[in-house]
Amino acid sequence: MQLQMVDLRGQYRRLKGEIDQAVADVLDSARFIRGPVVAAFEEELAEYVGVTHAIGVANGTDALQIAYMALNIGPGDEVITPSFTFIATAEAAALLGATPIFADIEPDTFNLNPASVASLITPRTRAIVPVHLFGQSADMDPIMALAQEHNLAVIEDNAQAIGATYKGRWTGSMGRMSICSFFPSKNLGAYGDGGAILTNDPDLAGRVRMITNHGGSHKYFNEIVGLNSRLDALQAAILRVKLRHLGDFTELRRQAAARYDQLLSRAMTIRTPPRASWGQHVFHQYTLRTPARDELATHLESRGVPYGIYYPVPLHRQSVFAGEAPVPELPATDAASHQVLSLPMHTELTDEQQVYIAEAVQEHVHRTAT
Repeated sequence: MQLQMVDLRGQYRRLKGEIDQAVADVLDSARFIRGPVVAAFEEELAEYVGVTHAIGVANGTDALQIAYMALNIGPGDEVITPSFTFIATAEAAALLGATPIFADIEPDTFNLNPASVASLITPRTRAIVPVHLFGQSADMDPIMALAQEHNLAVIEDNAQAIGATYKGRWTGSMGRMSICSFFPSKNLGAYGDGGAILTNDPDLAGRVRMITNHGGSHKYFNEIVGLNSRLDALQAAILRVKLRHLGDFTELRRQAAARYDQLLSRAMTIRTPPRASWGQHVFHQYTLRTPARDELATHLESRGVPYGIYYPVPLHRQSVFAGEAPVPELPATDAASHQVLSLPMHTELTDEQQVYIAEAVQEHVHRTAT
């Protein structure tokens, strides 16, 4: 059986007519940089997330760096991020000379632990960056309360959770700014790199637009130091098509997650993804926890079942961030990094494929129990 972590080819076949026409329209217009298609996507994305401004950029990492730049975060400043996430969240701050400060996670949701954040705030702290990991919102109310108490910015890293909710609000709509990634494997994925920054603050939106365009609001007139980071029109055209289907795709992911839950309900040593009470999960990943993670991975490999381990080395243990300070104590993060394993999750999963995958997991559980 042919299995993939993400079936981009199958999803393209589902949307082929719409996407081919959208791409052909851009090619015919020859408006490849900025232009009406990009503007239309930005407007539609802002409306979907429930904010007033969206600015397309070249990729999700650029989106993080530009968000930090827009807030003038730099040398001497600290940014609190989870350690259990992809490196971009911290890397973008470090590129500007700021110091990423790593907080622990909640063991159930894998998301930022507000109590850990509170213990790390210092006079140098400028921002808190919750990552809505694997498709589920962080617990935003206590994070926002901490930010208000200490006059800090909140930048939501919404790269994995577009379409998720928190107490009736969309992820990406609660912080001072938020970012999206449109990497092809994301729930809303382009056919190349892409990203966006979202905000309700018109002044910040204007500053972000300047930064993305070499620091100028008019051609050849540069007011601040910026960079060149733009979402191109071909990607925007593809994303416009896929955004129209995002609600349906989210429902397909939720149905697939529910099938996994049922199929794995008797796998006693496997913990399936919990759902936080405060919102709806969009299942960018379907992530299991098991103390025998490496053994399970070896067994799945023998059965031809792809899997992902996100993330085997948390950021506070990466050599790039090793310094004179001692490694922080982040027990929930360290435990998760040794126990997590993600199964294939995408919009094209069939019942037959999921039964095969679940049977392979159950075989491992049975073997380790006897």
